[in-house]
Order: sequence, then structure tokens, then C-alpha cells
Amino acid sequence: MSSLRFSKTRLALLVLVICVQTSMGARGLTSLVQQPEELLTYHNGAVLHGHIPVSIMWYGAFAPSEKAIITDFLHSLSPTSQTLVAPSVPQWWNTIDQLYLCKAGNREKTSIVVAGQVSDEDCSLGKSLKMSQVSELAAKSRLEKGGIAVVFTGEDVAVEGFCMNRCGSHGSNRKSGTAYIWVGNAAKQCPGQCAWPFHQPLYGPQTSPLVAPNGDVGADGMIINLASMVAGAVSNPYGDGFYQGPKSAPLEAATACPGVYAKGSYPGYAGDLRVDPSTGASYNANGVDGRKYLLPALFDPATSACSTLV
Repeated sequence: MSSLRFSKTRLALLVLVICVQTSMGARGLTSLVQQPEELLTYHNGAVLHGHIPVSIMWYGAFAPSEKAIITDFLHSLSPTSQTLVAPSVPQWWNTIDQLYLCKAGNREKTSIVVAGQVSDEDCSLGKSLKMSQVSELAAKSRLEKGGIAVVFTGEDVAVEGFCMNRCGSHGSNRKSGTAYIWVGNAAKQCPGQCAWPFHQPLYGPQTSPLVAPNGDVGADGMIINLASMVAGAVSNPYGDGFYQGPKSAPLEAATACPGVYAKGSYPGYAGDLRVDPSTGASYNANGVDGRKYLLPALFDPATSACSTLV
């Protein structure tokens, strides 16, 4: 894992909430990243595609409402029985399919399916984890070949680098053809870094936070980070797929558009988002069962611009 170096001048201008991914998927905290000269391109490696089973590991305490917000998002990526009003989560997922997976030669539509869930509420490995232990937990999630294991850590679980230089990460096992994602709940530890714009930023202009679409700053913040990691895990699972910059610290599909959620965005401002008139919550994607989410913009290699849903 590599950490990011910050420019003090730029750090004062932007919010410390945006993440950049390293070759092993560490989503490091920074408010501005020096854009590399090389644009995001395909490096001829493998991507994940087709039917992608997702196995979940809940590590630590999670309320049923938190689990519902997160699993409903995963179900929203490839809904089978609901047609969602645009802008929607499957529309965002289809953008990944079109901009990345299809261009890698995959002609079949890619779908995400939740294959199973396991819980470790007692935190068998303790409440202070090394990144190597995260991959160990991923292996315990009953991961299927060709799938993704997702490890969620509770708000009282410390993970190496969490809040210091990452909000989430992704890695893989090329031999087994599987990938894993880790995302932590930042509600108590660092909401100003890993749950912005639903919490006042730790640095930069102290603008008022947005209302979280599902009423949970921690879980709604996790959705942003989870979406970024899913985009990276499928388009650059083994470090030789789609990325920008050095292989040791690449920008990927979502992390190449830090802090961008809608048109009109600028440092410290998420963009001209939709607002739910009944709750005042900001969002840019509709999910299953009436859910609403805030999802990151995706970099379009063809136009070298960030593509947003709204």
C-alpha cells in the first residue's frame, strides 16, 4: 500500500474526503490529487464480468437498518424484479459496463448478485485489524469463484490506515479469480473524511453537510466508498486493467473523479444534486424499494471527463 502526500496550500482549499486508490486498492484520503500525465487507459489485463456473486462479511456490530441500506444498494446494481426511475443505481452500473467492461471485450451484460452473508459480531480477530487480516476475513465470507468478497467493519473497529490514508480498499487473488473489498463505517472515527458530504469536512471550507438519503451518515458514507471500490474491483481487479497514473498508486474508474457527484461540482461542493422534497436529503440515484443513494462520478476514457447521473 502507498500513501498520498498532500500539498498544504491545496489541502486548505479542498475537503479531505476524496479517495485515490493504490495498486492494491487502498482508497487513500486526499482533497486533491495531482493528475498524472497519462490518461486513464486499458492496460490489456483481465476484468471481472458476467455473473458476479458477492459474499458479505459483517465484522463488528451493525444495526439491521444499516445492513438493509447497504444490501439494498447491492441488490439495486442488478435488480431482477423492479424497473427503477432514472437516475438509478443500475444506470450507474451500466455506465461501468459500457465504459470499461465492454471495451475489454466482454459482450455479455454483467450482473451483481448477493450470494451470501456471514457475521462476526464478536470480532474474532480483535477490534484493531491489519490489512492482511482484512483479506483473511474476506476468505471466510464463503467467496465463490469469479466473485467478490466484501468485508464491512463496524464503527468501533479500527483498520490499518483507516481515516489516516484510506476509507476502503480492494484486492484480489488472481489464482482463484476472486476479488475482495473492504469498507469501514466512519460514523464515529472520521465522518469528516470518509462520510463527506454528509458530515462537515475536517478541513477546508466549513460548509453545511448534506442530509444523508437514508438518514444514516455512517451507512450512506459507506455506500459512496463501496461504490468506488466496486467500480475499481471490476475494472482493475489485478492491477493491469483500467487505471491512470503509476501502477503502484493508480486512479481508477471512480477515484479518477474525486469529489464529483453531479454537474456543477467543484472542490468542497458535491454538485447540483437532486433533493428529496419530503426529507431534504441529497441524492443522485434511485435504488430498489424506494431507496435513494449518492454515487460517485465515473471517468469516461473516451472523453477524458467525469460522467455523472445528474
